[in-house]
Amino acid sequence: MANLSVFPTSNRPVAMGVNGMVASAHPLASLSGLRVLIDGGNAFDAAVAVAATLNVAEPYMSGAGGIGVGLAYVAKENRVRALDFSGRAPSGAEPDRFTYETKQTGVLAPLVPGNVAGWLTLHEAYGSMDRERLFAPAIGYARDGVPVTPLNSRMMRNNAPRLARFPSAPIILDDEGRAPRPGTRLKMPQLAESLGQIAKHGLDTFYHGELAERIVKANQQMGGLFTADDLATYKATWNDPISIDYRGYRINTTPPSCSSFQVLQTLKTMEGFGGQDVIFQHPNTLHLFMESAKLSVTDRIRYGGDPDYVDVPLDSLLSDAYADSQRKRIDRESAAPVVGEHYMTDGPPNALTPGSPLDFDGGMTTHFAVADGDGNVVTITQTLGGGFGSAVAMGDTGLFLNNMCYWFDLEEGSPNLIAPGKRVDLVVAPTQTFKDGKFYLSMGTPGSYGILQTTPQFVTNVLDYGMNPQEAIEAPRFKCVQGTQVEMEERFPAHVRRALEDRGHDVKVIEPWSMSVGGAQGIQVDSDAGVFQGGADPRRDGYAIGW
Repeated sequence: MANLSVFPTSNRPVAMGVNGMVASAHPLASLSGLRVLIDGGNAFDAAVAVAATLNVAEPYMSGAGGIGVGLAYVAKENRVRALDFSGRAPSGAEPDRFTYETKQTGVLAPLVPGNVAGWLTLHEAYGSMDRERLFAPAIGYARDGVPVTPLNSRMMRNNAPRLARFPSAPIILDDEGRAPRPGTRLKMPQLAESLGQIAKHGLDTFYHGELAERIVKANQQMGGLFTADDLATYKATWNDPISIDYRGYRINTTPPSCSSFQVLQTLKTMEGFGGQDVIFQHPNTLHLFMESAKLSVTDRIRYGGDPDYVDVPLDSLLSDAYADSQRKRIDRESAAPVVGEHYMTDGPPNALTPGSPLDFDGGMTTHFAVADGDGNVVTITQTLGGGFGSAVAMGDTGLFLNNMCYWFDLEEGSPNLIAPGKRVDLVVAPTQTFKDGKFYLSMGTPGSYGILQTTPQFVTNVLDYGMNPQEAIEAPRFKCVQGTQVEMEERFPAHVRRALEDRGHDVKVIEPWSMSVGGAQGIQVDSDAGVFQGGADPRRDGYAIGW
């Protein structure tokens, strides 16, 4: 769809290349991946190098103790594969073992970590370089020190009170409990040693061998739930992606237990609007988008969850007929209240209720993408959950474990109620889009529940408005929160915000470049011209590099 709306150009130039592209949340991680490509590795090799380096360069966001999901377009097979390494609750994770505090911080909070399984399953299936080569940059930065950016320092300072509660605090904080200052080096020798073991011995050491034993022993000594069997039985799994057609494009994302279907639902609802209803930053368009997003949020809360435990009616939720029915529920002149972003036993008066799809047939997180000259593309979102995850590292491993139990519910009746061995309703949504059967666009972002609202915004910035990835990522974003409240970056024009308030939206203005609405990365590929374009989010330390 060609829309000639006027939109602001990006502050950064879009990155370009003819041999490949890497876009990640930190320049050193992007450089690690690019060096692999230049040395003859493929996108699957480079993804491992990027992921491992992010563990060191932004240790509060993701790492070997975290979880994630990804999409892999395998050019030689001409197919997209979804890889689930989202972890599982320990076998002892009964709801009555948790409180709202303990599922957020400390040794009860982690799921069995899946990132190492994800990285190495991807590499074993399609990689071409030795593991030790791929982990070498991350190990070097952990051993010799990684430079602390202003964002690093601020995030570490914000999390210092949580870290200080546990014996592992000196990994990050000094003797007086202070976070590293910008421009200093942070050395993490224990992490370097653990990454070295993973590089040398692979999956076995992390899930069956020495590292596994040390992780489980430390967790149990502190009162955690991990058992040796919890780690030994964990595996990353390949699945088919879920997808929709949208204005002539095919958009793929990850299946449940990811709630990525919320992104696709929003897009299917918006697909029915056209002409004057699809104008960049027009109040009418924003109102329709917000109302579409709220309807999709409500359905995700009702139907999302681990498909081993709940029936997620995807065929109906993503059908044209259901999108038509949802579209008819939108009042063009008035904002509807929404219950919130997650399961609640009560909410605002007159809040939206879920639709009836069966009537129709039819935190802290990071995101990165890598594309190579052979046409392969890897798109991964991985996370520790909150800042430094559970805030506690296991023994002398230097590995901070995630706190993804926080994203489970404790309320009876929720499809996302915590249970032994269960996967959490994961609110991440990496996307890969195809045009005329050819790979066209990789997009994704961190941002907790907001991921599922902001992702369709920057995807449509490219598909509907013709922006390049950098322009699409820099454009201001919003997210609906609870009731009629919507958070909007200050860069939305004042007259647009006033027009939305006239429709009943309770507009809360947030910073012009707010981390609360994500930190996206994107790669666009022109297969005919052989040109890659990359975008990275200035809201964080994102950097895209092509060659």
